[in-house]
Amino acid sequence: MTDGSPTIRKREPSAGRDLTYPPLPQALTVPVYDNHTHLEVQDGDDSLSYREHLDRASSVGVRGVVQVGGDVETSRWSAEQALREPRMLAAVALHPNEAPVYDEAGTLDDALAVIAELATRPRVAAIGETGLDFFRTSGEKALAAQYRSFEAHIEMAKENNLAMQIHDRDAHSEVIATLKRVGAPERTVFHCFSGDAELARVCAENGWYMSFAGTVTFKNADNLREALAVAPRNLLLVETDAPFLTPVPHRGRPNAPYLIPYTLRAMAEYLGTDASMLAAQITSNTELVYGSWNAEPVVLPSYTD
Repeated sequence: MTDGSPTIRKREPSAGRDLTYPPLPQALTVPVYDNHTHLEVQDGDDSLSYREHLDRASSVGVRGVVQVGGDVETSRWSAEQALREPRMLAAVALHPNEAPVYDEAGTLDDALAVIAELATRPRVAAIGETGLDFFRTSGEKALAAQYRSFEAHIEMAKENNLAMQIHDRDAHSEVIATLKRVGAPERTVFHCFSGDAELARVCAENGWYMSFAGTVTFKNADNLREALAVAPRNLLLVETDAPFLTPVPHRGRPNAPYLIPYTLRAMAEYLGTDASMLAAQITSNTELVYGSWNAEPVVLPSYTD
């Protein structure tokens, strides 16, 4: 891999998908950040480098991204590219569905040690995505590995004073119980918020941030819009989770940070507020969670793996 290369992974194709990237949306007047994206994953017919993705994002008012790892390889990639790219901060972690894989191979402790080292690097602003996933993982041994990994990540975030991005799928009550038992980091984010109004109230009571993705624009997502309605504005974030979860009207096509304006405007319309006012609030929230993107990146030589 060379600096600026497109990606290190390819999204698995599915039959019938439109693999062309959507057109650029109307630019936002007030810029925002993409709180959670996976630019290491290639999707679609176009082969875009992460810098090309970020150029498109910049052109429509998305001033920066949090690039998120999910295993040792992608976390290393995220941390390294954030050193080079001023529009990128990194999050590093073992995804909850990866923890049982490492555990089965007998390497979970080694993998967690790598993440702990990456967490100390410049421009790593968050631990994530970590959490619990009961949709794709089951079985006592696998779930035990998820819990062990999640709790280790919580401690890493607190030890390094970093934000933490939570992956919570079909595990709301168990995630909440773990955060309360172990002690949540000061800045805890429910990435791709997937709960209802009740979970939003729990997050609000605990000062946990809620990051909404393109799913909030889906027709069948009334629970998300109801959660959005009760979430305090000072706890709202926005994300793509690209290349997944592309917002309406381009659902199913490849997602990318430049499509944030669709989600932001849909959120503002549902809340009955001005899109620029909501963008200003979310931008302020994002900078409170992750800090500044403005520090100069480290100049590194090109390299080849």
